[in-house]
Amino acid sequence: MDTLEAIQARRAVKAYDPNHTMSEDEERRLLSLAMLAPTAFNIQNWRFVAVRDPELRKQLRAAAWDQSQVTDCSLLIILCADLAAWTREPTRYWKNAPQAVSDFIVPAIHNYYNDKEQVQRDEAMRSCGIAGQTIMLAAKAMGYDTCPMDGFDYPAVGELINLPDDHVVSFMIAVGKPVADPFPRGGQLPYEDVVIRDKF
Repeated sequence: MDTLEAIQARRAVKAYDPNHTMSEDEERRLLSLAMLAPTAFNIQNWRFVAVRDPELRKQLRAAAWDQSQVTDCSLLIILCADLAAWTREPTRYWKNAPQAVSDFIVPAIHNYYNDKEQVQRDEAMRSCGIAGQTIMLAAKAMGYDTCPMDGFDYPAVGELINLPDDHVVSFMIAVGKPVADPFPRGGQLPYEDVVIRDKF
């Protein structure tokens, strides 16, 4: 499936085959593709919690308003972000760049994020959003369906996965084999209502 087909075919699927197992190779391939998603200053601040443990899934389902896809999907991914990624050896994010580029970019990382908690959080959410869409399109191309989820108790989920204090949960994605077709698209806005030429 090419990229354009994956974009058109991707839907949020709620019902999955609980007996289907995604191989470790497939999981690694999917999340490795997600790791190619862009981040500002290449800080790669996303962290993907790949949940397979059945007991933990049951607890997460309880924290997600008993939504069945949490336990029935083949792989549950909790997209988190390290808010302090910009401080953690930032030279490693540019280790393969020419020295002149690294010398310019690495100090800029500090200037961009230092003492700016809202910027750190906003960037975390942007990074996870881009990575999440990458996961959903890659999964579709691999023959899987997905469901992005923000309907859950965020503090409870954070506690269940031992989320570090300097990390944040962005959203979850269920990945698996569907057992029912999704509902028809609810209604797309007209192109003219969405696309603004030059200025509002």
